[in-house]
Amino acid sequence: GTTAPGTAASASAPAPAPARRRFFQALGGTAAAALIAGVLASTIRGAAAAVSELRSKLVLPGPSAPAPPVPAGAELGLEGAVPLVTPNKDFYRIDTALRVPVVNPEQWTLKVIGLVEQEISLDFAALLAKPLIERHVTIACVSNAVGGDLIGNARWLGWPVRELLALARPKDGADMVLSRSADGWTAGTPLEALTDDRDALLAVGMNGDPLPLEHGFPVRMIVPGLYGYVSATKWVTELKVTRFADDAGYWTPRGWSERGPVKTSSRIDVPRQARSVQAGTVAFGGVAWAQHTGIGRVELRVNRGTWQPAQLAPGISRDTWYQWKLELQLSPGQYEVQVRATDLNGVAQVEERAPVAPSGATGFHTVRVDVKS
Repeated sequence: GTTAPGTAASASAPAPAPARRRFFQALGGTAAAALIAGVLASTIRGAAAAVSELRSKLVLPGPSAPAPPVPAGAELGLEGAVPLVTPNKDFYRIDTALRVPVVNPEQWTLKVIGLVEQEISLDFAALLAKPLIERHVTIACVSNAVGGDLIGNARWLGWPVRELLALARPKDGADMVLSRSADGWTAGTPLEALTDDRDALLAVGMNGDPLPLEHGFPVRMIVPGLYGYVSATKWVTELKVTRFADDAGYWTPRGWSERGPVKTSSRIDVPRQARSVQAGTVAFGGVAWAQHTGIGRVELRVNRGTWQPAQLAPGISRDTWYQWKLELQLSPGQYEVQVRATDLNGVAQVEERAPVAPSGATGFHTVRVDVKS
């Protein structure tokens, strides 16, 4: 850190100690610092081990409303494509935590404060006693580049945030909820996205298990249709009902857009970029998403030619990604292949390329394929 005013070395400082004494003083200071660091690390490891054990013994209640069944044909089974439901171990992780926060569920509380008629404090046992629902939801990071993998689809178990907010009764004029993590990180979510009919959840489960520690155990937020930086607070401990005019989440003052709606996009997973394939029938496949709107069609074009409709698998819901595939007859040569998705409202994804900042990347995912004879 920088030197604070008034703490610069004084001109009348004592003469330096002999070199040997300085050496042993430094050695003693280093040893003390190492000892303190070791004790802290040991304490943190011990806390993490204790919370991991509590998590391993936790039996989540069954949902009052189970996830709707995955439609037949939603998983196309194309070799090399990502699975329709992302395993926990493969799910992307983006946060500002240098060390995963360790939150004991027995000590966890969630407070609802701010512009509400009734402030609320909820503990973990009370949350688990609520009528929990289970839903598949695809979430994405605003830093996901075109064709990137900072996106995943999981089956989440949780209590709808709208039911909690209904108990708190937000006051007129409120339009944002500032959620706070156990480590102080914040996200500003439009109030309407937490009170409308979408399945915004206080999630406690992920793909049938308690949340992994790195994914927010014991409780995190999941909000369909919004990038994670404005919605997906992990280790959540506070919801402050407020206004965009009065508060801002962590990333907004740092130049990112205020509300963060997910942009319709699509990705080619098979074949991979610059992969050589055999001439003849070449199967292309991947995923497309427009969370909380849904995908209406996916098309491919080769060497900037005519758009060709791909087979679009049924989505689990409009809150998840959809798989697609298309077989093309290709003779030997070099090909550029692009994909374009159109949502259920008939709005196509944006072709113009834009970077991830400030509101999410746009552009068609493009792969170059070398077809061998």
